[in-house]
Amino acid sequence: MKTKKRVFIVEDHAIFREGLKRVLSEMPDVELVGEAGNGAEFLEKLKKVTPDIVLMDIQMPVMDGLEATDKALERDPSLKILVISMFGEEEYVYSMVEKGVSGFILKTSGILDLERAINRVAEGHQYYSEEIMGLLVKKVRQIDAPEKVTFTGKEMEVLRLLCKGASNNEIADKLFLSVRTVEGYRNKLLQKTGSANVINLVIYALRNKIVIL
Repeated sequence: MKTKKRVFIVEDHAIFREGLKRVLSEMPDVELVGEAGNGAEFLEKLKKVTPDIVLMDIQMPVMDGLEATDKALERDPSLKILVISMFGEEEYVYSMVEKGVSGFILKTSGILDLERAINRVAEGHQYYSEEIMGLLVKKVRQIDAPEKVTFTGKEMEVLRLLCKGASNNEIADKLFLSVRTVEGYRNKLLQKTGSANVINLVIYALRNKIVIL
């Protein structure tokens, strides 16, 4: 029997939270394991439940999503946090990325986008809506680029595909490689650039103009 994805919602607006719960209840491979109206409540409940994915709001009373994310990932670095953001919260996007969240999706996104985001994050990938990726590109262009490192031809091919959001399986098919070989290239790229995860690797590539999106 296929294991369901255990999801926890952290959102202070009750009506939006109820809407999320209803949407998640219609996803057969998702199980809602908890909800909280702010970061402090979430961290308290996290002592008793182990979610796979957290749908995290940013601006909340008592404790916001930035602080809650910091504390939750400090407690469990493997926790996958998918930020649900609104337009106008651009100032927080880069900070959340640097904290190591697994993705961003806008509150205006459709149900299929949310389901796709949950599936991608559950598989160990990052997920960023096109609008959010556009904000990241704009932000990194304002930051001075660090010292560049050199890549082999195959590493560059893998890097370009990672920047386009391709999964390991998709890259393997595209480059006629095994998934394990692709994982090896990805890990090497992370090591060379000192990146904690793929989205930090994408930011590195954009800042250095190695890849243009």
